[in-house]
Amino acid sequence: MHVLAVVGPDEAGRQALVGRVVDALDTAGPVAVVAEPGEPVAAPDSVSRADDAVRTTVSVGDDGWVAAGRDRTLGDVLDDLAPTHDYCVLDDVREATVPGVVLDGVDYAGEVLAAGETVDDVDVDATVAALGDRQPHETLDSLVERAKRAPGAAYAGAIATFTGRVRARDHPDDERTTHLEFETYEGVAADRMATIEAELEEREGVHEVVMHHRTGVVAAGEDIVFVVVLAGHRPEAFETVSDGIDRLKDEVPIFKKEATTDGEFWVHERDSAGE
Repeated sequence: MHVLAVVGPDEAGRQALVGRVVDALDTAGPVAVVAEPGEPVAAPDSVSRADDAVRTTVSVGDDGWVAAGRDRTLGDVLDDLAPTHDYCVLDDVREATVPGVVLDGVDYAGEVLAAGETVDDVDVDATVAALGDRQPHETLDSLVERAKRAPGAAYAGAIATFTGRVRARDHPDDERTTHLEFETYEGVAADRMATIEAELEEREGVHEVVMHHRTGVVAAGEDIVFVVVLAGHRPEAFETVSDGIDRLKDEVPIFKKEATTDGEFWVHERDSAGE
């Protein structure tokens, strides 16, 4: 699921820009809109507005639904939406760090794809095209759902998965790892993973292979990398998911910086998954 933030005052046309972006994305797949509490969102008449204690309000589609929950982080909401949506637009969620569009020069911590004084200064089509080149927000559930939609799904009786996560320490006496930071050469890692997926899918009984490796900062306890295999039977599913993570670690150029309570350092070997 690709995520785009639109931030700025409504006087600059932020809500109008959100609408234009949603219209541009809607033809490509399901779109969710996430707004901070207090922001007006499109909702059916039968759904009451969220009160001030609610962390995040979610509006899906012009005739869709609104969901609200206490103590929900933005990450929680995006994880929930990812399996069923291709896009998500954050309406003035300024603490986000996803790619964004900035109006009227407001401060925003994420990558700025476009900026302008008002809505009319933003090229929506160019912004949407640039968003497609950025890393999507994926979860294990969203990748499994993608695998289930593969052409050979009717012949598949097994789904095997691997999830690598950031471990806090290898041994009890180690300094605690606070986070890892991953970098890649633009496009190279994605192309190599696509090649590995295609080669593994050539195996007898393997119908779909999906891989995803997160980049940027990943905190201790969070997921880093996923491999999902849809296969006819469990032996080929287990074998392929194991070979998939081994090949990803050996062949995909992903560089890791580890931050501990004692300092930071680059890990020279390309070992990305916390086994």
